[in-house]
Amino acid sequence: MIAVLSGVAPALAQSLPAAKPEEVGLSGERLKRLSAAMKAGVDKGEIPGAVVVVGRNGKVGYLEAFGFRDRDARAAMKPDAIFRIASMTKPVVSLAVMMLAEEGKLSIAHPVSLYLPAFKDLQVGVEKKGSDGGVEVVREPVRRAMTVHDLLRHTSGLTYGAAGRGPLKQAYTDAKVMDPGQSNEEMVAKLAKLALVHQPGTTWEYGMSTDVLGRIVEVVSGMPLDRFIAERITRPLKMPDTGFSADAAKQDRAALPQKDPASGQAPPIPPVTADLKWKSGGGGMVSTAADYARFCQFWLNGGQLDGVRLLSRKTVELMTADHLPPGTAIGADMWPAFQALLPSPEMGQGFGLGFAVRTEAGRNPLHGSAGDYFWGGAYGTYFWIDPKEKLFAILMMQAPASRLPYRYLMREMVYQAVIN
Repeated sequence: MIAVLSGVAPALAQSLPAAKPEEVGLSGERLKRLSAAMKAGVDKGEIPGAVVVVGRNGKVGYLEAFGFRDRDARAAMKPDAIFRIASMTKPVVSLAVMMLAEEGKLSIAHPVSLYLPAFKDLQVGVEKKGSDGGVEVVREPVRRAMTVHDLLRHTSGLTYGAAGRGPLKQAYTDAKVMDPGQSNEEMVAKLAKLALVHQPGTTWEYGMSTDVLGRIVEVVSGMPLDRFIAERITRPLKMPDTGFSADAAKQDRAALPQKDPASGQAPPIPPVTADLKWKSGGGGMVSTAADYARFCQFWLNGGQLDGVRLLSRKTVELMTADHLPPGTAIGADMWPAFQALLPSPEMGQGFGLGFAVRTEAGRNPLHGSAGDYFWGGAYGTYFWIDPKEKLFAILMMQAPASRLPYRYLMREMVYQAVIN
């Protein structure tokens, strides 16, 4: 275990100022509980290693690296390790869309087909039993057009093929809509031929929505998605290790998943140095704890960091509000992947423009504040931002099977350390 709580840490050189926990209203003694729990997870083999950051009042009050960057090689985890962040890409791409909206280059109220004509004649699929007892998909017209707003809040009707069963979702898998060898243009052409799984605007269904947003960024800006993010977001915010891949020279900083003892196989996480053709707006990026800490502080600051403003305060307020109308259904297959983090009224949560948002002080079994917003990645990464407490927390690890328990643990251990 490596503890780093001083301004001389290499991982913080490009990041935020460091402080002792008590200087930002955290208990250093109580944070030892978080450290002990993470170390126990490594020792038990639940996770290979992790980097955890907690920031408050504009400073980093806790930064620790645990376990192994590469368990097989017995290489220790370090604070500057680079991770595949999967769906923690989505807030970055949602930011790109809203920057273009602020420039008057798109409106999120417009139909997606205005920017991607292939989406003009979308249909909705309904699974019905045939006369032979089998299930067939019957297509119906959309009752209203899918909007960019729908994509941002995941009410587009698009899905992930793996998130459920039946011919409707199987068609997404069969079409290889997540092929790493495709372009965003080719991905859109595939999706446009498939039936939506819900009428636009009616149901929160996690899926390919933010990937489509990535293609809209390309069309509207005239730039490849990776170049737009590099030039307009990560470079201005001084996030040098965040992009769609890491340079080969940084291979010795790559965080790797561990092998399953039963199967001897590691989870299929692309190497951080793999420069895949598909720049997935929904899950293709890599980053570090220090870089993502800057990103979180940018949001806490109302759209600016170190004198660089990318969004207005009012746009940040819009993005971090709940955008799911009363009565919005939740996709039937969504509970297993999200559970207490599901953006549902039962959990006291909704969804904004790129993040889930806590809407209630109660209802949810996890600590937090009304108005906090969060998201995570399938490979194990997770973050949340709490404006009320002026706090953010980040968990970086490559352990897909353990992601939910450790997200719960993070919430509990960080908030129990808040002392004023």
